[in-house]
Amino acid sequence: MDQIVLDRNENQYGPAQACYEVLRNANLEQLSLYSRDFAKGRKSELSEKIAGEIGIPEERVLLSYGSEDMLKQVVHCYLHEGERLLLPQQSWWYYKKIAKEVHGAHVEYPLYERGSRFEFDVDEIIRLYHIHKPHLILIASPNNPTGSTMRRDDLARLIDYCANSFIVLDQAYFGFEDSTNDQLKNLLDTHSRLVVLRTFSKYYALAGLRIGYTCVGTELTHLIEFSARYLGYNQLTEKIALAALSDKAYYERITGYMRDDKAMFMREFNQLEGFKAFESDANFMLVRFPVDHKKHLQDGLRERGVIVKFLDDPGVTDCIRITIGTREQNARVVEAFKDVASRLPALIEVVR
Repeated sequence: MDQIVLDRNENQYGPAQACYEVLRNANLEQLSLYSRDFAKGRKSELSEKIAGEIGIPEERVLLSYGSEDMLKQVVHCYLHEGERLLLPQQSWWYYKKIAKEVHGAHVEYPLYERGSRFEFDVDEIIRLYHIHKPHLILIASPNNPTGSTMRRDDLARLIDYCANSFIVLDQAYFGFEDSTNDQLKNLLDTHSRLVVLRTFSKYYALAGLRIGYTCVGTELTHLIEFSARYLGYNQLTEKIALAALSDKAYYERITGYMRDDKAMFMREFNQLEGFKAFESDANFMLVRFPVDHKKHLQDGLRERGVIVKFLDDPGVTDCIRITIGTREQNARVVEAFKDVASRLPALIEVVR
């Protein structure tokens, strides 16, 4: 039986056809020569395109090897030994690892389960900010693994209040619920220490290319200089990313399929005894399961060729993160869970 691997939040639909055309037509200039974009008064064609769409100067758009690369650069630039990073408790483990690399400390703010969602509590974040005075604040929105998005008014209020710190807004999962940039330009123009991380890995289904971009506030000249690449960027991956940007209709269509299947997951999982699915604004869903039967569930899914992420992060140790696959994959995932759940030992207690 072929495996369905849905544990790394990869976009299973793949990129737009225009991306494959770039690969088919790759030429000597893209493969063998350094970029000559500097002669045109820009860092790259891609950063120029992104800057124009957002409405900020091109110098404040930084390209990187996925958003992971720029995240590391930001922390290494602006977090020093003994300084604190304020970050979500239920979040990507890698945030803490980077803080340790520079001998920084971290303080966690929780996301709270409210109905069918995990939500940010901005008042609580501000309270912790006042107590711990972190040098750097990280906001992941949508957040991995909860799929939570911070509301626009809450985001603006939090950034206003914490303006004396460096603020990293990780938007790796940008696009799956809202692809508008109308708030971004205002935030960047009015908050000089803001860093916004984005990537082509998730929404644009280009994780294998490892290309990301970052938009920064006016004060972050050190990061701009630190990230500069004298010989330019990867010309071929730039062309592929530009091709992806050119086909909005394709990505809107497959994102619509994902929204439909997230609604289907909500219905199906919430009908299984002991399970609870949470709403998500990303390309994955968080599902609580009867943790006493974790081994039975893991083995049963593996036997049926379904690979999902059993979490061990604080606050979600009784949850699974399931990447939204294609419609065919998602239907098979639901059937596998139903089959395995029907064979679990009798549940002592229903967690919903």
